[in-house]
Amino acid sequence: MNYILYAVPFFLLLIVLELLADRWRGISNYRLADALNSLSAGVLSTTSGLLTKAVGLFSYTLAWQQLALFELSAESLWIWGLAFVLYDFCYYWNHRLGHERNVLWAAHSVHHQSEDYNLSTALRQSSTGFLFGWLFYLPMALLGVPPLVFLSVAALNLLYQFWVHTRHVPKLGWFEWLFITPSNHRVHHAQNAIYMDRNYGGVFIVWDRLFGSFQEELDEHPVIFGVTTPLASWNPLWANLQFYMALWHDAVRAESWWDKLRIWFMRTGWRPADVAAQYPQGKVDLGQFGKFEVPLSRAQKRYALAQFSLYAVIGTGLLAWGENLDWPARLLGLAWMAFGLYVIGVWLENRPLAKRLELLRLLLNLPGAWLALQLGLLPAQVLVWPLLLGYSLLSVAALCCMPRAQSAVPAC
Repeated sequence: MNYILYAVPFFLLLIVLELLADRWRGISNYRLADALNSLSAGVLSTTSGLLTKAVGLFSYTLAWQQLALFELSAESLWIWGLAFVLYDFCYYWNHRLGHERNVLWAAHSVHHQSEDYNLSTALRQSSTGFLFGWLFYLPMALLGVPPLVFLSVAALNLLYQFWVHTRHVPKLGWFEWLFITPSNHRVHHAQNAIYMDRNYGGVFIVWDRLFGSFQEELDEHPVIFGVTTPLASWNPLWANLQFYMALWHDAVRAESWWDKLRIWFMRTGWRPADVAAQYPQGKVDLGQFGKFEVPLSRAQKRYALAQFSLYAVIGTGLLAWGENLDWPARLLGLAWMAFGLYVIGVWLENRPLAKRLELLRLLLNLPGAWLALQLGLLPAQVLVWPLLLGYSLLSVAALCCMPRAQSAVPAC
């Protein structure tokens, strides 16, 4: 069962309830561009997963079939309980090293880039975590945990983590000692020095208490969310590439071949001495911290929200039916989604080429839909063409009437 798919309506409902709670309390934990950027990263992650999640599943299944030390049955309830705890233990080390090693942080940093903290942040996921993440769960395969059980407890672990991404829930007394809560997970998303690299558990906080990585949220140190090297972009593609590119540039600039290789696996933030001297990097002064923002008119925001809503619906459809598609159809779906989400990001950044890119995206819809029909990505129904044509014409009309705000961010 795809637990994540069935949870999508509840995710959206809880986000709406959080927005209402914001309004009721007279505060604002949401900014439209930031929330759309987080949700775009999430949609991109689930769509790319149609091509990449087979890496982890194949590796786990192969290890389970060939190397398992015990034969554990999926029909035993205690196996499920054991697997749930074991998964969180493996997740802790995956998560911890994801903060402590450069190449792993390159993938995981996507989840931390938002400078807001709300339920949309929970859905902000990496598209490249599949590269190394599967390694951390092989001990479960060696112990004989069946793949069905593994996949199920992995989904349950991820679902649990959704609710802790909120500022509306205070400390929860004794619950704080055993489980990950909104309070101790707010600490995890902070860029304050006192909070950096703490509270890694997915469900249980006991691992952090056992291995010395726990930090309580303190009233005298209000949390400042985000990363110390700001993304400064609403582009979900750049969000996934930013830290990889930084590592690549440093590797190219390094004179030593040993430094070119080891930079990827050194502790997060390590740079070759010659590169650091020649290309110093400043850090944000949190005393002067300001969130990344781009001026947009109300019409521009509404247009971006309307366009993203279409991609959210199609992304959910791909999550539901993608596994039944062949690989060319999956690749087309990913390419269409990635380009569209990229264009929405450019639009939210109010760049000079935003309208031209948006027109290109709309023009590509018709040939893209024809190819999708040929590959079975869309149902072969007569309504597809008039609906798509009507949507494209309405979007072009709205685009032509759109006033543009004056400020735009510089190119990355």
